[in-house]
Amino acid sequence: MDQGQPLLVFTAQRILAMDGTEPEALAVHGEQIVGSGSSAEMEARFPRAEWIDLEGAVVVPGFNDAHCHPSQAALARVRVDLTAVSGPDAVREALLERLLASRPGDWIVAQALDERRVGAGVVDRSFLDRVSRDHPIVVVHYSLHRAVANTRALERMGYREAGDAPPGGELLTDGSGALNGWLIERAWLDPWLPGLDREAVLPTGQIEAQVAALEEVNQELHALGITSYCDAIVTPVEQRMYASALAQGRLSPRVSMLLWHTYFDETSAFPPGERHRLQTAGVKMMLDGALSGGTCLCQTPYPSATGKDNGLQILSDDEFVATVRRVHAAGRRVAVHANGDRAIGKVLDAFASLPPSQDGHPVGHRIEHCSIVDDELIQRMRVLEVIPVPFGAFVHFHGEEILAYYGNEQQNSICAHRSLLDGGLAVAGSSDYPLVPADPLTAVQSMVTRRTEDGRVLGPEQRIPVEAALQVYTSGSAHATGEADVKGRLSPGQLADFVVLDRDITRIDPQDIGTTAVRSTWVGGRCVWRS
Repeated sequence: MDQGQPLLVFTAQRILAMDGTEPEALAVHGEQIVGSGSSAEMEARFPRAEWIDLEGAVVVPGFNDAHCHPSQAALARVRVDLTAVSGPDAVREALLERLLASRPGDWIVAQALDERRVGAGVVDRSFLDRVSRDHPIVVVHYSLHRAVANTRALERMGYREAGDAPPGGELLTDGSGALNGWLIERAWLDPWLPGLDREAVLPTGQIEAQVAALEEVNQELHALGITSYCDAIVTPVEQRMYASALAQGRLSPRVSMLLWHTYFDETSAFPPGERHRLQTAGVKMMLDGALSGGTCLCQTPYPSATGKDNGLQILSDDEFVATVRRVHAAGRRVAVHANGDRAIGKVLDAFASLPPSQDGHPVGHRIEHCSIVDDELIQRMRVLEVIPVPFGAFVHFHGEEILAYYGNEQQNSICAHRSLLDGGLAVAGSSDYPLVPADPLTAVQSMVTRRTEDGRVLGPEQRIPVEAALQVYTSGSAHATGEADVKGRLSPGQLADFVVLDRDITRIDPQDIGTTAVRSTWVGGRCVWRS
């Protein structure tokens, strides 16, 4: 042991190690757990240790959000942040405030527009043209799947009519057939994430402002008990933000990143990070649309938000398969956004066509969201050793939309944690924050109860026990980034990442799990947040 680092012994009212044990005490040296057992055993083994009593009802491994977008939450705060804005007047004022502080012709970018607070159809091309015709303006929807632009921005992106939309995208029109400013899926993704040697439309602000905003976001996530997360869309911009935060000693959680596929180059190595502190975990692709937005690609026709009887396929089959093969050949993990069962089947077809990895070990390819499944798809995932990363709390937050689009007959096939776990899969927990709140305890409650915000039970066959839900949000998520050997359990050899709760969520009414408070959050044996 490094004698320069203190040896700490932590005790608590109850410690759920999630390895089948409930030790009275944990011994920690550096960032790692070096012993667990009774207090007497730890005192005998480590007589010179400093003892810390963790005040709270229960200690569990730190929560790990396997699919979220903290960098986008941070960048929204550097841009025009509409997260808490209500009403069209407030949107206009926020845009004008930034415009007055900008140079002539600068892009004005707002983020996290929520039409439930502003009004459906209010913010469109004509609304933004009234703010400015000289500055290009883009307002990004909170889902990140679409955005709305003014005339100047549409011109800068090369969009003049609906036929200019790329395959897998749409440019919406008004009653006269003219563009109304809304860019859907790939019509928005291509300008936002254009890839290597092409300039994105969105300005990012100064790096110091980015890091400061990221620190704020990370503290808010620590307050929810999150110690690790996987940022599910990064480009060189977000990679630099994280690397700068790490270099300055300002990156408190453990971060994995998924590089957007247009920035992948098999001839160059992923940017160096720091193992189990900052790493690039794979390459992200998107095959279909959104579950709650009604644009996912399904086997069964449904009243899609596209106005047709199904959702969108973002990439063509040939382009998708070719990219999957390139990433796999480079020995990298592929993480594919696929919500609908038809899209998931296409992903599995692509994975099944891949040769064995160079070292013979499973790469751990992922399916992000993996929202609508059946027994056959689950069996195929098990054979291919694919890791599903379904939404943790979408039943709670989006039950109404799920029923409206997909009907009662699909309720036991959506966010099917029970079926996925029973199928022998390592299932990761995820929020998709900031699209929905990141709170893992609300997600645990949702997985246990399957109850929507309005009290309706959606898909009761998919309920799972509290301990299983905790496993999803700890060791399950660690599997998704190839870190199950060091994360997700409070056992010797694992990282000392844990959260202290004010109530034992295994012994209370499941309906109250979401209101349980975090007392403190610890990363590597260091307190990063305290109530």
